[in-house]
Amino acid sequence: MSKNDGGAAFPRDGVCGEVVPQHGMTLRDYFAGQALAGQALLIASPRDSLDCHAVAAESAYAYADAMLEVRERAGK
Repeated sequence: MSKNDGGAAFPRDGVCGEVVPQHGMTLRDYFAGQALAGQALLIASPRDSLDCHAVAAESAYAYADAMLEVRERAGK
């Protein structure tokens, strides 16, 4: 199943107001990175294992997917 990636995280304006997508980070990746940054204290704990980091990364993408879903429902 293909997920909505939100398109380019940082598209730029082209000629006559047309939006030009750029290669690189998607909006989903950007949202996930922001969600992961919010978990920095959890991730930085010396007791964390790779399993904990994997859970943090998975939850960051779950937050990103939820943000994209709300954004889509709002017609953005």
